[in-house]
Formats: sequence, structure tokens, C-alpha cells
Amino acid sequence: MSILTVKNLNHGFGDRAILNNVSFRLLKGEHIGLIGANGEGKSTFMNIITGKLEPDEGSIEWSKHVRVGYLDQHTTLEKGLTIRDVLKNAFKYLFDIENELNDLYGKMGDVSPEELEVLMEETGTLQDILTNNDFYVIDTKVEEIARGLGLVDIGLDKDVHDLSGGQRTKVLLAKLLLEKPDILLLDEPTNYLDEQHIEWLKRYLLDYENAFILISHDIPFLNSVINLIYHMEHAELTRYVGNYDDFKRIYEAKQKQIEAAYKKQQDEIAELKDFVARNKARVSTRNMAMSRQKKLDKMDVIELQKEKPKPEFHFKIARASGKMLFSTKDLVIGYDSPLSKPLNLTMERGQKIALVGANGLGKTTLLKSILGEIPSVSGSVELGDYLHLGYFEQEIKEGNYNSCIDELWAEFPSYTQYEIRAALAKCGLTTKHIESKILVLSGGEQAKVRLCKLINRETNFLILDEPTNHLDVDAKDELKRAIKEYKGSVLIICHEPEFYQDVVTDVWNCEEWTTKLI
Repeated sequence: MSILTVKNLNHGFGDRAILNNVSFRLLKGEHIGLIGANGEGKSTFMNIITGKLEPDEGSIEWSKHVRVGYLDQHTTLEKGLTIRDVLKNAFKYLFDIENELNDLYGKMGDVSPEELEVLMEETGTLQDILTNNDFYVIDTKVEEIARGLGLVDIGLDKDVHDLSGGQRTKVLLAKLLLEKPDILLLDEPTNYLDEQHIEWLKRYLLDYENAFILISHDIPFLNSVINLIYHMEHAELTRYVGNYDDFKRIYEAKQKQIEAAYKKQQDEIAELKDFVARNKARVSTRNMAMSRQKKLDKMDVIELQKEKPKPEFHFKIARASGKMLFSTKDLVIGYDSPLSKPLNLTMERGQKIALVGANGLGKTTLLKSILGEIPSVSGSVELGDYLHLGYFEQEIKEGNYNSCIDELWAEFPSYTQYEIRAALAKCGLTTKHIESKILVLSGGEQAKVRLCKLINRETNFLILDEPTNHLDVDAKDELKRAIKEYKGSVLIICHEPEFYQDVVTDVWNCEEWTTKLI
């Protein structure tokens, strides 16, 4: 049974086509991975099917009474509500039924026997709905999902207004899972989850009986939970049966076939054109030349799609730092309360260290404490000599109305416009992206602009906070290669072991230092 039918969808921004005559059908229970490079239109497609964006042309038809749950990281949460309040709000429809039930019970004392019988039947139906939907164990269900996603560690009575972007996304995801809609739409749900909670979400989705569409650049995660791939490329959507590895094998074989057919056709076109050129003027061969020309005119010419620019990251290296990069003495990190035991850490030149552990334990707080961006609870940090730092922040909160060119020019005022454009193009951005405002770019494209600023500054110590969030597969592979090649030192927070394991020299586990219960 079809839950969603999309027909002949067209959508674009200015003269840039995002979706071209796209059709799509979602069946009950399908687990779909929606993939494609940064900026191909995956999130745009999600926004169109959920009604947040009007398509230029085409139709979107949901079957009746379908409950849709969409993980939208831009949803705002109301100040004054706790995490628990937001999660329990997933069951609002059941609380409404409970109120209706109580109203009916209140009327029972003032009605005739016949009316009482009708009310008894109504209350029985409503009571069954509450019982069948686990209304009387809501607190247990809330606790179970909250624990699985690490929200219990944050504190269920914390005001949602005080949460970080990553914590807010976790709350929205937990609420969505508690609602258990007929279809889940998940746009990069693992971006703010650590390894432990990604593993929990993986198990949850494997057992999920309803349909979902998942956008993710985390290939091991994607591979483990989906059975269909829809690939978005050149404004088209193509269906593949199987997981990402199956898709890649079939896609590469198709590309080779198209390239072979293109080469064969180009050889035939060259021969035909040559024959026509040599024979059209001679009376004896003119008819044959005209016949070849007709064949040329009618030929359905194969066109190879222009290859998307692949990013190239090369970090510029500054002069060598001193032997010691930083050392901490009895450093206790935190805000209102301590997040760590007293830390005595030292990092030396040449080390590449991954900082791992569950979310909420203070990994980002530690980075900011080392950089002096926030005060520590107690203790001290000593930075080494001749440090040229490059810092990639996980989260940029404010909306950025600069164009990509202006953003980079503000950082490198001595560059010519040609140098600015060339630097951005090297990071995999097209001319249209480069001339756009940062605000309208996808998350992956924005990350590439920020990486562009980083790689064009001379550094000897990179501090990277979740740099792989939003990046597509090609960009992640290139970033990994660039970090491996980098001659300086690196301190990185990353939740993808397959990214950092063969890059770093050491792994520091925050769970060994935390004051929280794990």
C-alpha cells in the first residue's frame, strides 16, 4: 500500500534546478536511505513532501490518516518547558482522550439509564484506546527513550531553552520516536549523537515496523538500517534495491556502461561527419551523404553529465610549535557545576588525538577551556609557545547573511576576487554556491565554507569539533586524507570511529574523567 505518491516534481532556486520531473512512491514498511552529495536537494525534497516548501510543479499525495514525523533541526522549543514536558507532549492526543473520558465520567450521575448505556459504551472505547496505546506506562516509555539517547544524563527537568543545538536535536528525535508515526523522516539524525547512542538508534530503527526515509552521510549506520536507496543527482531521483554498498556497485557499473556507450557513439558520429564532409559535394555519393546526415540529425546523442567538483583540502602549515602544546593542572571544566574530575593533561607536538565519549560529558567544554573561550571551574591551562591555532566549531548559532565571497574576503582581505573564488571552488563549491548567501546553503556546503577559511590560514595545531557533521562521503574522505597528511598536531572530537581510528595517534576517553554517572 502506497503511503506517499509524488508525481512530476519540479523545483528550483533562481536559475538553478534542484528537482527535475521527480516521481517517488513510498510503500508501507519501507526503510529508505535518501543519499546524494551536499547541495543536491535532499533536505529540499523533505521540506516539499512535508509541506514546508511549495514545489514549482507536481503533486504530493499522502494516503488518508497517515501520521508523519519529521526530524527538523530548525524546530524551536518553547522556553519554560522541561525536557520531560516536551517528551510527554508526544502523547498529547492520549491526554486529550483522558480529559474527554473524565468529562464523560462526570456526566454519568445526571443522565437517564438509556443515556448512561451510551456513555458506558463511549467510555469503554476510549478506555481501550488508552490501554492499547500504553497510556498508563507513559513515564516508563519516556524514560526508556530518553535513556537510549542520553537525555537522562542531561536531566529531564532541565529547561529546553538552555540546551545546546545538539541536545535540542536529541530532544526532538526522542519526541518523534515516542510519537511512533506511520512514517519517520530523519534528516541526518546521527550528527549530534555519540557512538553509544548511534548504536541504540541503529537497533531501534532495525526493529521499527513502520516506514522511514533517512538522510545520512554516516555510511556504516545507513548500511545497517535501510533496504532501499534513492539517489539524488543532477536534479533526478533514482531507486536502487539494497543498501549503500549495493547501490555503489550498481551505480559504478552503470556509469561505466554510459561512458562506453558515449565513446562508441562519439566514434560513430565522427565517422558519419567525416563521410558527409567528403562526399556531399560529389554527385555520385551525394545521396549516401544525405542519408548519413539524416541519421546524424535523428540520433539521440548521449551526453555525459558534468562531474560535480570534488573538494581538495590542503592545510597550510605554519612554523613548528614548541614541544608542549598545552598542559592542564588540576583543571575542572564546567559551567554551573563541575563536569570533570581535576585533569592533568599534556599534549605534545606531533600528536593527533581523538576526544571521545558520550555526549554531555564536556568534550566541547574542554576544547573551549583549553582555548580560553570559557573560564574553568578551577585549575589552570598553560599553552605552549609559537602556537598557530585553527579551530573548527561544531555549531554556529547565528544566521549568516554574508555571501560566500564576502565571508572569505572578511577573513583574507589581501586576496583578489579570483583567489577567493579559486579557494572556495577547491573546497567543492560551484559558482552558484560561491555567489549565494551562506544562509541558503545546505549544512554540508556551509561546513565547506568554514573549512575553506581554516585551510587557507597557516596553522600548526588544529582543534576540530565534529568536523564531519553534514559533510558528504567525498568531502569526508578528502578531509580524512588531509588530516592524515597534515604535519601539525590535531585534537579532534568525532563520533565516527571509521573516520578517526587510522588518523590519530592517541584516543582520550572523556568517560574516564567525568563526574557524571555513565
